[in-house]
Amino acid sequence: MEQPGAESDADPVGGADPQLAATMGFSGFGKKARTFDFNAMFEQTRRTAVERSRKILEEREKAAAEKEKELDNQPGVGNLSATAPCPVGRTSSRDSSSSESEDSSDEELIGPPPPAQGTLEDSDDELIGPPLPPGYKDSDDEDEGDDNDNIQEEDEDPVRKIPDSHEITLHHGTKTVSALGLDPSGARLITGGYDYDVRFWDFAGMDASLQAFRSLQPCECHQIKSLQYSSTGDVILVVAGNAQAKVLDRDGFPVMECVKGDQYIVDMANTKGHTAMLNSGCWHPKIKEEFLTCSNDGTVRTWDVTNDKKHKGVFKPRSAQGKRVIPTSCTYSRDGKLIAAGSQDGSIQIWDRNMNVHTKFHCRHAHAPGSDTSCLTFSYDGTILASRGGDDTLKTWDMRKFKTPLNSVAGLPSFFPMTDCCFSPDDKLLVTGTSVKKGHGNGKLLFFERETFKKVYEIDVTDASVVRCLWHPKLNQIMVGTGNGLAKVYYDPFKSQRGAKLCVVKTKRKERQAETLTQDYIITPHALPMFREPRQRSTRKQLEKDRLDPMKSHKPEPPVAGPGRGGRVGTHGGTLSSYIVKNIALDKTDDSNPREAILRHAKEAEENPYWVAPAYSKTWNSTCFRPREQKNFSMYPSGY
Repeated sequence: MEQPGAESDADPVGGADPQLAATMGFSGFGKKARTFDFNAMFEQTRRTAVERSRKILEEREKAAAEKEKELDNQPGVGNLSATAPCPVGRTSSRDSSSSESEDSSDEELIGPPPPAQGTLEDSDDELIGPPLPPGYKDSDDEDEGDDNDNIQEEDEDPVRKIPDSHEITLHHGTKTVSALGLDPSGARLITGGYDYDVRFWDFAGMDASLQAFRSLQPCECHQIKSLQYSSTGDVILVVAGNAQAKVLDRDGFPVMECVKGDQYIVDMANTKGHTAMLNSGCWHPKIKEEFLTCSNDGTVRTWDVTNDKKHKGVFKPRSAQGKRVIPTSCTYSRDGKLIAAGSQDGSIQIWDRNMNVHTKFHCRHAHAPGSDTSCLTFSYDGTILASRGGDDTLKTWDMRKFKTPLNSVAGLPSFFPMTDCCFSPDDKLLVTGTSVKKGHGNGKLLFFERETFKKVYEIDVTDASVVRCLWHPKLNQIMVGTGNGLAKVYYDPFKSQRGAKLCVVKTKRKERQAETLTQDYIITPHALPMFREPRQRSTRKQLEKDRLDPMKSHKPEPPVAGPGRGGRVGTHGGTLSSYIVKNIALDKTDDSNPREAILRHAKEAEENPYWVAPAYSKTWNSTCFRPREQKNFSMYPSGY
């Protein structure tokens, strides 16, 4: 194929036009353009590459044959040549294949051939010298083997994955921490308690002092029952002891409040909302706007954040006789298709989310009747349901065979209606807490194997009940809420990620001095230099300057204590009449004998006359008073 490089206006028969070339300024103008045959160029290049590849392969084949002969001639190394890879066969096969497929460009070698396989690796592995004794192992191989064994043991033993080597304590208050919530990213923790407070803890913003950055009472004087972040982490569900659940944003500002229903309507399905105290609530795992609540009015309701006027759906648990029972806990399945509720009659009832009439699964005697089932939670694979009962038991249920429990353990005291349980991130362990009476031991966090229900580990938390527990899968940290107002976080520096590790490494911030000691700096960029205030460079330097100023560092007069002094009225009253009334009874001088009262000052008057003697010094030279020894005392001289 011929492709012209440029078109020419010259005569196709002859050469260039000399007049046109002189006009354009160079001699080559007007000649016919050269043409190129690309296919011929590619074919020539291919043949050259094949020839070069063949020569290189032949040279390598000769070098390998000479090396093999040298190894055969050396004593004691002949046995290694049998096991060493032979590169000759490979090169000859490649040579033959390249010669056979010379016509096909896809299979031919163009350019330098790849290095023979095993030349570098085998050179490191070749044994030089006498063979090693049987059973010998290199130290590097042993270390690698030990590391692999440790990794396999950790995978097989779930106890090694429990992050409990370190802990931090967050002081929520003095009353029970009844709710815990951690956002999906693990950046913020929220705690709620019986003191009606909800506290916000930011791991990235906290220092070693471990102080909450916000505290509020979203439901006024109602105990907090449940706190949970949504699947996206932008809003928080707050379930308290009232009938209306609230939704807050990440900073604690209200977003939505559920409507309260009409308590005088018999059928609770016809009301717009709950009419009695709430017990529990949770978010839908897939739909970020939907959440679930259960109440003492005997209903389980679903809600939509965008609609606060009415519930989305109603589920009514019933007893075996068809009567109303109170649900004490509720939850969604991991895929969000099922809704489970534990009731006061000891039953566990599960509905399809889209069918609220009949239950899909139910077990009438899951726990003891009359006890509050405090928690229901699904495993991460969605096949196992764990229930924490008020009858001091922990049970697991297989969703494919729901009539009988899969495993059960008793003797786990529970004094709180929100004592919960959770699965480990790898789904191999089940965790729950125990309750204790005051002064009767420590509350414990117990770990059970999911398959065998054998207790494999326990943690002594504190000298109070363990109410809430939460194992975050992303952080690999365990949060625990206790009955004495503490929220503890257990972590491991190597197995855990972020979370508590961020705040423990920060030093405590220095407390700032009172800002009232320094004057506010007013910025006036366009003021004249004589009116412009000097800019404050440092608060510490300004405080030192103020300390040297006698006016700013003057200590104010303390309040007057007692009856008063220096013309100032004491703290007893602000008026003269109140001062006189207060001090009438405070006069302790005994003036019952006037003579003794006057003679108390006689010696001082004789030594230092001030009142009477100086007044009569010019008109009356001798004293008119009788000597002190005389019994008859008179103020005036006789005959005066």
